[in-house]
Amino acid sequence: MIRSELLEKLAEENPDLKPDEIEKIVDLFFNQISQKLAEGGRVELRGFGAFSTRERKPRIGRNPRTGESVDVPAKRVPYFKPGKEIREQLNKN
Repeated sequence: MIRSELLEKLAEENPDLKPDEIEKIVDLFFNQISQKLAEGGRVELRGFGAFSTRERKPRIGRNPRTGESVDVPAKRVPYFKPGKEIREQLNKN
């Protein structure tokens, strides 16, 4: 599902809301998650999962085009851990 499909689905299920209101809500939702992660925090949505960040150590990488060694600095990357309910739903037969 892409963002526009999410907006359409929310509009279908909430006909009382205007499309621009739905877009503001979705923007606010994703902006709050991004902001909390940028601050080093964690966002947990019960029954869905948890967003957090993980530290990556500096390392030596390779330029795939030239094969030359490249220093890759340390960085934080986003991480998502699905909740129990989503894992069960994905694996039910």
